[in-house]
Amino acid sequence: MAVSVLLVDDEPLVRAGLRAVLEAQHDIHVVGEASDGAAVIPLVRQLAPDVIAMDVRMPLMDGIEATRAVLRAVPRPPKILVVTTFENDEYVYEALRAGADGFLLKRARPAEIVHAVRLVAEGESLLFPAAVRQLAAEYGTSKARAAMERAALTDRESAVLRLMARGLSNAEIAAELVVGAETVKTHVSAVLAKLGARDRTQAVIAAYESGFVSPG
Repeated sequence: MAVSVLLVDDEPLVRAGLRAVLEAQHDIHVVGEASDGAAVIPLVRQLAPDVIAMDVRMPLMDGIEATRAVLRAVPRPPKILVVTTFENDEYVYEALRAGADGFLLKRARPAEIVHAVRLVAEGESLLFPAAVRQLAAEYGTSKARAAMERAALTDRESAVLRLMARGLSNAEIAAELVVGAETVKTHVSAVLAKLGARDRTQAVIAAYESGFVSPG
């Protein structure tokens, strides 16, 4: 199945580079571009992309606010892939907390860009850099710890969340735990529901902020 992508970046050269890389793939199509986050919602409604490649720093509306706006305004929002220059940027962490689904460095190789788009579109694995894991742990709060305690995860759900935090896909978790892929999907769904998380990224942020897992 083809993946449709909306590019959002204030640098024309960055958009052109991403378009060239993605359009070279038979299963990925760039359906539109925007130079600022303020233009995203009308384009999402018009084009219904599967994935938004979203720059973090833009002049009128940055990627954090644009992410929040999309998730508020669109009933079935696309996946959001944060694109930035620095992996330890607190803006990246805030964008992920706001609901973005993954992370991509602008200097990434073409194969890494394509992989990131496909991975985020599938939604069964995680793009969550080590530097951002450290930020999440540093931002830990008593509220996050209390929420994790209230979730009352079972032993198996806890094991699944720890493997999710390592970035494993459902298939990799199934192999690690020696269970079926459908069983893993059931456990992942239960973890998200108990944590009140929109997706895997939000669940893993909760895991780090609560101290349930640590960056090491």
